[in-house]
Amino acid sequence: MRLATTLMYSGDPREAADQVAGWERAGLDVVWVAEAYGFDAPTIMGYLAARTETVLIGSAILPIYSRTPALIAQTAAGLDAVSGGRAILGLGASGPQVVEGWHGVAYDKPIGRTREIIDICRRVWRREVITQDGLYRLPLPDGLGKPLKILTHPVRDDIPVYVAALGAANVRMTAEVADGWIPFLYVPERASAVWGEALAEGGRRREREPLEIVAGGPVAIGDDVTHLRDLARPTIALYVGGMGAKGRNFYHDVVSRYGFEAEADRIQELYLAGHKKEAAAAVPDELLELGSLIGPEGYVRDRIAAFRESGVTVLNVTPLDPDPLRLLSRMKELIS
Repeated sequence: MRLATTLMYSGDPREAADQVAGWERAGLDVVWVAEAYGFDAPTIMGYLAARTETVLIGSAILPIYSRTPALIAQTAAGLDAVSGGRAILGLGASGPQVVEGWHGVAYDKPIGRTREIIDICRRVWRREVITQDGLYRLPLPDGLGKPLKILTHPVRDDIPVYVAALGAANVRMTAEVADGWIPFLYVPERASAVWGEALAEGGRRREREPLEIVAGGPVAIGDDVTHLRDLARPTIALYVGGMGAKGRNFYHDVVSRYGFEAEADRIQELYLAGHKKEAAAAVPDELLELGSLIGPEGYVRDRIAAFRESGVTVLNVTPLDPDPLRLLSRMKELIS
Protein backbone atom coordinates (compact mmCIF):
# COMPACT_ATOMS: atom_id res chain seq x y z
CA MET A 1 0.00 0.00 0.00
CA ARG A 2 1.31 3.44 -0.96
CA LEU A 3 0.71 6.67 0.94
CA ALA A 4 -0.82 9.75 -0.70
CA THR A 5 -2.32 13.10 0.14
CA THR A 6 -4.23 15.77 -1.76
CA LEU A 7 -3.36 19.46 -1.89
CA MET A 8 -6.10 21.81 -0.78
CA TYR A 9 -7.73 24.14 -3.29
CA SER A 10 -6.74 27.31 -1.49
CA GLY A 11 -3.51 28.68 -0.10
CA ASP A 12 -0.11 29.64 -1.48
CA PRO A 13 1.03 27.04 -4.04
CA ARG A 14 4.68 27.84 -3.35
CA GLU A 15 4.24 27.20 0.36
CA ALA A 16 2.39 23.98 -0.47
CA ALA A 17 5.29 22.89 -2.66
CA ASP A 18 7.69 23.41 0.25
CA GLN A 19 5.45 21.18 2.38
CA VAL A 20 5.29 18.47 -0.27
CA ALA A 21 9.08 18.44 -0.53
CA GLY A 22 9.21 17.75 3.21
CA TRP A 23 6.47 15.12 3.00
CA GLU A 24 8.42 13.42 0.23
CA ARG A 25 11.32 12.99 2.64
CA ALA A 26 8.86 11.52 5.15
CA GLY A 27 7.94 8.80 2.68
CA LEU A 28 4.96 10.25 0.80
CA ASP A 29 4.48 8.27 -2.40
CA VAL A 30 1.83 10.28 -4.29
CA VAL A 31 0.52 13.84 -4.16
CA TRP A 32 -2.77 14.66 -5.86
CA VAL A 33 -3.65 18.10 -7.19
CA ALA A 34 -7.31 19.02 -7.47
CA GLU A 35 -8.79 21.46 -9.96
CA ALA A 36 -12.61 21.93 -9.85
CA TYR A 37 -12.95 25.70 -10.30
CA GLY A 38 -9.83 26.77 -8.41
CA PHE A 39 -6.33 27.02 -9.85
CA ASP A 40 -5.76 24.79 -12.85
CA ALA A 41 -4.04 21.57 -11.78
CA PRO A 42 -1.26 21.30 -14.42
CA THR A 43 0.33 24.61 -13.43
CA ILE A 44 0.63 23.50 -9.80
CA MET A 45 1.75 20.00 -10.86
CA GLY A 46 4.55 21.44 -12.99
CA TYR A 47 5.77 23.56 -10.08
CA LEU A 48 5.67 20.54 -7.78
CA ALA A 49 7.69 18.56 -10.31
CA ALA A 50 10.44 21.17 -10.11
CA ARG A 51 10.48 21.12 -6.30
CA THR A 52 10.44 17.35 -5.76
CA GLU A 53 12.43 14.31 -6.85
CA THR A 54 10.59 11.05 -6.20
CA VAL A 55 6.95 11.63 -5.29
CA LEU A 56 4.40 10.78 -7.98
CA ILE A 57 2.29 13.77 -9.04
CA GLY A 58 -1.29 13.15 -10.09
CA SER A 59 -4.24 15.24 -11.19
CA ALA A 60 -7.33 14.49 -9.15
CA ILE A 61 -8.96 15.36 -11.29
CA LEU A 62 -8.82 17.01 -14.72
CA PRO A 63 -12.44 17.41 -15.89
CA ILE A 64 -12.82 15.77 -19.29
CA TYR A 65 -15.05 18.51 -20.69
CA SER A 66 -12.67 21.43 -20.17
CA ARG A 67 -9.99 20.27 -22.63
CA THR A 68 -9.84 18.45 -25.94
CA PRO A 69 -8.53 14.86 -25.87
CA ALA A 70 -5.36 15.95 -27.67
CA LEU A 71 -4.69 18.73 -25.16
CA ILE A 72 -5.21 16.32 -22.25
CA ALA A 73 -2.67 13.97 -23.84
CA GLN A 74 -0.21 16.81 -24.50
CA THR A 75 -0.56 18.13 -20.95
CA ALA A 76 0.04 14.71 -19.41
CA ALA A 77 3.05 14.15 -21.67
CA GLY A 78 4.49 17.53 -20.73
CA LEU A 79 4.00 16.93 -17.02
CA ASP A 80 5.57 13.50 -17.34
CA ALA A 81 8.57 15.06 -19.09
CA VAL A 82 9.22 17.82 -16.54
CA SER A 83 8.77 15.36 -13.65
CA GLY A 84 11.03 12.70 -15.14
CA GLY A 85 8.28 10.13 -15.57
CA ARG A 86 6.35 10.79 -12.34
CA ALA A 87 2.98 11.96 -13.71
CA ILE A 88 -0.38 10.30 -13.16
CA LEU A 89 -3.27 11.48 -15.31
CA GLY A 90 -6.38 11.55 -13.15
CA LEU A 91 -9.55 12.16 -15.16
CA GLY A 92 -13.19 12.61 -14.23
CA ALA A 93 -16.46 13.87 -15.59
CA SER A 94 -17.01 16.23 -12.64
CA GLY A 95 -20.71 17.17 -12.59
CA PRO A 96 -23.26 19.31 -14.42
CA GLN A 97 -22.93 22.21 -11.98
CA VAL A 98 -19.23 22.73 -12.69
CA VAL A 99 -19.18 21.62 -16.33
CA GLU A 100 -22.23 23.60 -17.46
CA GLY A 101 -21.98 26.44 -14.95
CA TRP A 102 -18.25 27.10 -15.05
CA HIS A 103 -17.11 25.75 -18.43
CA GLY A 104 -20.31 26.38 -20.38
CA VAL A 105 -20.20 22.93 -21.98
CA ALA A 106 -23.10 20.48 -22.17
CA TYR A 107 -22.70 17.57 -19.74
CA ASP A 108 -23.42 14.67 -22.06
CA LYS A 109 -22.20 11.09 -22.52
CA PRO A 110 -19.58 11.23 -19.73
CA ILE A 111 -18.71 7.52 -19.82
CA GLY A 112 -18.32 7.30 -23.59
CA ARG A 113 -16.24 10.46 -23.64
CA THR A 114 -13.95 9.22 -20.88
CA ARG A 115 -13.38 5.93 -22.70
CA GLU A 116 -12.53 7.69 -25.97
CA ILE A 117 -10.23 10.19 -24.27
CA ILE A 118 -8.24 7.42 -22.57
CA ASP A 119 -7.87 5.59 -25.88
CA ILE A 120 -6.80 8.75 -27.72
CA CYS A 121 -4.30 9.69 -25.01
CA ARG A 122 -2.61 6.31 -25.15
CA ARG A 123 -2.35 6.49 -28.92
CA VAL A 124 -0.92 10.00 -28.72
CA TRP A 125 1.76 8.86 -26.23
CA ARG A 126 2.66 6.01 -28.61
CA ARG A 127 3.11 8.69 -31.31
CA GLU A 128 0.45 7.25 -33.56
CA VAL A 129 -1.20 9.36 -36.24
CA ILE A 130 -4.54 10.19 -34.64
CA THR A 131 -7.87 9.63 -36.30
CA GLN A 132 -11.16 9.09 -34.52
CA ASP A 133 -14.74 8.62 -35.65
CA GLY A 134 -16.83 8.65 -32.51
CA LEU A 135 -17.97 11.28 -30.04
CA TYR A 136 -14.75 13.02 -31.00
CA ARG A 137 -14.07 13.28 -34.75
CA LEU A 138 -10.44 13.70 -35.69
CA PRO A 139 -9.83 15.34 -38.02
CA LEU A 140 -13.12 17.14 -38.52
CA PRO A 141 -14.80 15.98 -41.72
CA ASP A 142 -15.13 18.36 -44.67
CA GLY A 143 -12.56 20.74 -43.23
CA LEU A 144 -8.88 21.60 -43.61
CA GLY A 145 -7.62 19.44 -40.80
CA LYS A 146 -5.37 16.45 -41.39
CA PRO A 147 -4.38 13.53 -39.15
CA LEU A 148 -1.41 14.41 -36.94
CA LYS A 149 0.83 12.87 -34.32
CA ILE A 150 2.51 14.52 -31.35
CA LEU A 151 5.68 16.35 -32.35
CA THR A 152 7.69 15.51 -29.24
CA HIS A 153 8.69 12.09 -27.95
CA PRO A 154 6.91 11.45 -24.63
CA VAL A 155 9.05 10.14 -21.78
CA ARG A 156 6.62 7.23 -21.41
CA ASP A 157 4.06 5.81 -23.78
CA ASP A 158 2.09 4.34 -20.88
CA ILE A 159 1.42 7.22 -18.47
CA PRO A 160 -0.92 5.84 -15.79
CA VAL A 161 -4.54 6.91 -16.17
CA TYR A 162 -6.81 6.97 -13.13
CA VAL A 163 -10.53 7.76 -13.26
CA ALA A 164 -12.77 9.29 -10.60
CA ALA A 165 -16.02 7.36 -10.85
CA LEU A 166 -19.03 6.61 -8.65
CA GLY A 167 -21.84 5.23 -10.80
CA ALA A 168 -21.87 1.50 -11.57
CA ALA A 169 -21.46 1.92 -15.33
CA ASN A 170 -18.61 4.37 -14.92
CA VAL A 171 -16.84 2.16 -12.38
CA ARG A 172 -17.25 -0.82 -14.72
CA MET A 173 -15.65 1.15 -17.55
CA THR A 174 -12.87 2.32 -15.23
CA ALA A 175 -12.08 -1.23 -14.13
CA GLU A 176 -11.95 -2.27 -17.77
CA VAL A 177 -9.73 0.38 -19.34
CA ALA A 178 -8.02 2.52 -16.67
CA ASP A 179 -4.98 1.90 -14.49
CA GLY A 180 -6.55 3.24 -11.32
CA TRP A 181 -9.86 4.21 -9.72
CA ILE A 182 -10.45 7.25 -7.49
CA PRO A 183 -13.74 6.93 -5.58
CA PHE A 184 -15.04 9.63 -3.23
CA LEU A 185 -16.74 9.20 0.15
CA TYR A 186 -15.31 5.69 0.26
CA VAL A 187 -16.42 3.41 3.11
CA PRO A 188 -14.32 0.22 2.96
CA GLU A 189 -16.79 -1.98 4.81
CA ARG A 190 -19.57 -1.15 2.36
CA ALA A 191 -17.68 -0.57 -0.88
CA SER A 192 -18.11 -4.12 -2.14
CA ALA A 193 -21.89 -3.98 -1.79
CA VAL A 194 -21.98 -0.78 -3.84
CA TRP A 195 -19.27 -1.36 -6.46
CA GLY A 196 -18.16 -4.98 -6.18
CA GLU A 197 -20.15 -6.26 -9.14
CA ALA A 198 -19.11 -3.39 -11.41
CA LEU A 199 -15.44 -3.82 -10.48
CA ALA A 200 -15.59 -7.55 -11.11
CA GLU A 201 -17.31 -7.18 -14.48
CA GLY A 202 -14.86 -4.54 -15.66
CA GLY A 203 -11.91 -6.47 -14.27
CA ARG A 204 -12.79 -9.55 -16.29
CA ARG A 205 -12.48 -7.51 -19.49
CA ARG A 206 -9.27 -5.65 -18.70
CA GLU A 207 -5.95 -6.68 -20.19
CA ARG A 208 -3.77 -4.36 -18.11
CA GLU A 209 -2.32 -4.78 -14.60
CA PRO A 210 -4.65 -5.08 -11.57
CA LEU A 211 -6.61 -1.91 -10.88
CA GLU A 212 -5.12 0.52 -8.36
CA ILE A 213 -7.68 1.93 -5.92
CA VAL A 214 -7.11 5.33 -4.31
CA ALA A 215 -9.13 6.00 -1.16
CA GLY A 216 -8.78 7.03 2.46
CA GLY A 217 -9.83 10.00 4.52
CA PRO A 218 -8.79 12.39 7.27
CA VAL A 219 -6.26 10.97 9.73
CA ALA A 220 -5.35 11.84 13.31
CA ILE A 221 -3.73 9.62 15.92
CA GLY A 222 -4.38 10.08 19.64
CA ASP A 223 -6.59 9.25 22.59
CA ASP A 224 -8.60 12.48 22.36
CA VAL A 225 -8.96 13.22 18.66
CA THR A 226 -12.34 11.74 17.66
CA HIS A 227 -13.90 15.22 17.71
CA LEU A 228 -11.83 15.95 14.60
CA ARG A 229 -14.16 13.73 12.59
CA ASP A 230 -16.65 16.61 12.72
CA LEU A 231 -14.36 18.67 10.48
CA ALA A 232 -15.58 16.60 7.52
CA ARG A 233 -19.24 17.51 8.08
CA PRO A 234 -19.36 20.66 5.91
CA THR A 235 -17.60 18.94 2.98
CA ILE A 236 -19.84 15.88 3.09
CA ALA A 237 -22.92 18.10 3.37
CA LEU A 238 -21.74 20.15 0.38
CA TYR A 239 -21.35 17.10 -1.84
CA VAL A 240 -24.33 15.06 -0.66
CA GLY A 241 -26.58 18.07 -0.41
CA GLY A 242 -25.39 20.64 -2.89
CA MET A 243 -23.41 19.03 -5.72
CA GLY A 244 -26.36 18.51 -8.02
CA ALA A 245 -30.12 18.71 -8.05
CA LYS A 246 -32.52 16.22 -6.56
CA GLY A 247 -32.41 13.05 -8.59
CA ARG A 248 -29.04 13.93 -10.13
CA ASN A 249 -26.46 13.95 -7.39
CA PHE A 250 -23.91 11.13 -7.56
CA TYR A 251 -22.68 11.65 -3.98
CA HIS A 252 -26.20 11.52 -2.58
CA ASP A 253 -26.72 8.27 -4.45
CA VAL A 254 -23.57 6.66 -3.01
CA VAL A 255 -24.37 7.60 0.57
CA SER A 256 -27.90 6.28 0.07
CA ARG A 257 -26.53 2.99 -1.22
CA TYR A 258 -24.35 2.74 1.89
CA GLY A 259 -27.58 2.49 3.87
CA PHE A 260 -28.03 6.16 4.80
CA GLU A 261 -30.85 6.95 2.39
CA ALA A 262 -33.05 8.86 4.86
CA GLU A 263 -30.05 10.80 6.16
CA ALA A 264 -28.92 11.66 2.63
CA ASP A 265 -32.40 12.94 1.77
CA ARG A 266 -32.42 15.07 4.91
CA ILE A 267 -28.98 16.53 4.20
CA GLN A 268 -30.02 17.40 0.65
CA GLU A 269 -33.30 18.93 1.75
CA LEU A 270 -31.58 21.16 4.30
CA TYR A 271 -28.70 22.13 2.04
CA LEU A 272 -30.83 23.07 -0.94
CA ALA A 273 -33.02 25.15 1.37
CA GLY A 274 -29.95 27.14 2.39
CA HIS A 275 -29.55 25.58 5.85
CA LYS A 276 -25.92 24.53 5.46
CA LYS A 277 -25.07 24.27 9.16
CA GLU A 278 -28.09 22.10 9.80
CA ALA A 279 -27.20 19.94 6.80
CA ALA A 280 -23.70 19.44 8.20
CA ALA A 281 -25.14 18.50 11.58
CA ALA A 282 -27.33 15.90 9.87
CA VAL A 283 -24.34 13.93 8.52
CA PRO A 284 -24.49 10.62 10.42
CA ASP A 285 -21.73 9.94 12.95
CA GLU A 286 -21.30 6.42 11.58
CA LEU A 287 -20.51 7.75 8.11
CA LEU A 288 -17.92 10.13 9.58
CA GLU A 289 -16.29 7.29 11.49
CA LEU A 290 -16.22 4.76 8.65
CA GLY A 291 -14.79 7.25 6.18
CA SER A 292 -11.89 8.34 8.37
CA LEU A 293 -8.79 7.14 10.20
CA ILE A 294 -9.12 9.13 13.42
CA GLY A 295 -8.52 7.68 16.86
CA PRO A 296 -5.90 5.90 18.98
CA GLU A 297 -3.06 4.23 17.12
CA GLY A 298 -4.55 0.76 17.49
CA TYR A 299 -7.81 2.00 16.01
CA VAL A 300 -5.98 3.65 13.10
CA ARG A 301 -4.19 0.36 12.45
CA ASP A 302 -7.59 -1.33 12.24
CA ARG A 303 -8.85 1.29 9.79
CA ILE A 304 -5.77 0.84 7.60
CA ALA A 305 -6.46 -2.90 7.60
CA ALA A 306 -10.08 -2.28 6.60
CA PHE A 307 -9.05 -0.11 3.65
CA ARG A 308 -6.40 -2.62 2.61
CA GLU A 309 -8.79 -5.58 2.80
CA SER A 310 -11.32 -3.72 0.65
CA GLY A 311 -8.75 -3.47 -2.15
CA VAL A 312 -7.29 -0.01 -1.57
CA THR A 313 -3.70 0.16 -2.83
CA VAL A 314 -3.07 3.91 -2.43
CA LEU A 315 -4.16 5.23 0.98
CA ASN A 316 -5.03 8.88 0.41
CA VAL A 317 -5.08 10.79 3.70
CA THR A 318 -5.61 14.32 4.97
CA PRO A 319 -3.39 14.78 8.04
CA LEU A 320 -5.13 16.61 10.89
CA ASP A 321 -2.17 17.46 13.08
CA PRO A 322 -0.15 20.56 13.96
CA ASP A 323 2.82 18.62 12.57
CA PRO A 324 1.58 16.91 9.38
CA LEU A 325 5.13 15.85 8.52
CA ARG A 326 5.38 13.82 11.72
CA LEU A 327 1.95 12.29 11.18
CA LEU A 328 2.64 11.32 7.56
CA SER A 329 5.93 9.77 8.61
CA ARG A 330 4.10 7.67 11.23
CA MET A 331 1.41 6.69 8.71
CA LYS A 332 4.12 5.52 6.34
CA GLU A 333 5.42 3.23 9.07
CA LEU A 334 1.93 1.91 9.86
CA ILE A 335 1.08 0.96 6.28
CA SER A 336 4.46 -0.65 5.58
